[in-house]
Amino acid sequence: MSTPSTRALFSVFGRIGLLSFGGPAAQIALMHRELVEERNWLTEESFLRALSLCMLLPGPEAMQLATYAGWRLRGVPGGLIAGLLFVGPGALVILTLALIYASFGQVPLVQAAFTGVKAAVIVIVLQALLKVAGKALKTSGAVTLAALAFLGLFFFAVPYPLIIAGAALLGACFQSGVQPPPPAPPRSRGNPVPVILIWGALWAAPVGVLALIDHVFLMQIALFFSKLAVVTFGGAYAVLAYMTQTVVADYGWITTAQMMDALGLAETTPGPLILVTQFVAMLAGFAQDGVGLALAAGAVALWVTFVPCFLWIFLAGPYLDLIATRPRLSAALNAITAAVVGVILNLALWFAIHVLFTNVGEVTWLAAPVPTLASLDVKALALTGLAALLLLGLKRGVAETLGILAVAGLSLSAI
Repeated sequence: MSTPSTRALFSVFGRIGLLSFGGPAAQIALMHRELVEERNWLTEESFLRALSLCMLLPGPEAMQLATYAGWRLRGVPGGLIAGLLFVGPGALVILTLALIYASFGQVPLVQAAFTGVKAAVIVIVLQALLKVAGKALKTSGAVTLAALAFLGLFFFAVPYPLIIAGAALLGACFQSGVQPPPPAPPRSRGNPVPVILIWGALWAAPVGVLALIDHVFLMQIALFFSKLAVVTFGGAYAVLAYMTQTVVADYGWITTAQMMDALGLAETTPGPLILVTQFVAMLAGFAQDGVGLALAAGAVALWVTFVPCFLWIFLAGPYLDLIATRPRLSAALNAITAAVVGVILNLALWFAIHVLFTNVGEVTWLAAPVPTLASLDVKALALTGLAALLLLGLKRGVAETLGILAVAGLSLSAI
């Protein structure tokens, strides 16, 4: 295992940041090729241990894996370089797309293209569900946890953080069959207190400033996305339904259609999918008071979403070898992963109902959406079938599929 120069770190992680399309699985595979196979900067064992840690922590696992790799190679400066380069290109693209969408998103041609994009998103989320389920649901207990998570969210609107906490508790209490890896040689762990104080203060800084100037909207943005940063286990797909419920139903910042458009656009950019938080915040800010507030809201959402990622990695990284040997922590992680399958199923079904049906109501005693069957959108159904053929049948890439579906949406609109 070799130690790279700072210049080499900039070069490699800049390349990773620009090419990190296709979601966490593709991003992790790209980092494995660059860091383990081609450059021998990390060993296979250390890479897998790091990936296990990042899956245990809240936040986007691919971004945190990049941050850990940079920290492991060049300390805190290396972690900052790797993490910022992984997020930066996508954040700039999202900023541009959000401003364009806020200005032109209601144009009929744009909406027609987004009909195709939304249909593709249904299949993209389904594809993520199949991948996670294949890895997570290997026991009857895991299947039960996934089913309970789905039922609790879809039918009874149980809060997402409670779902995750409950799954972790059940996993830790009833842990069985979890074989931790052999202990690694002890490493110097340093003092965690300065890390907590410095990064905790940086995380809280926008909240303090906004409290002083008494800006209610930006304060809501800061507090909500800070909370989201704590409960984002299992990646962005796992919290999208929770985020949608809050920003659409509770705050009324954006519409359901805009939320689905936001996810579609976030799928086309490099970097972590959780950058959708920046897009949503910018749309909400634009609706409130134009471009200036959109830029401020996007900046606040980015800050409180990603600063915690550095806190988790710089705090937990030195303890990685110790964490990896704890069976109850491993069991809690397995349980969370199983519950996330139910969470993603809830998201997939919720998106499908709202894309395929024009009229959706609710049963008074349940939280589940109930579509009017006569309002089925045949064009949306056809586009969803095309997306399934491209992604699941022909194994085409996400970016290519989104482009084809946008053109197909325009064509069907013209017909």
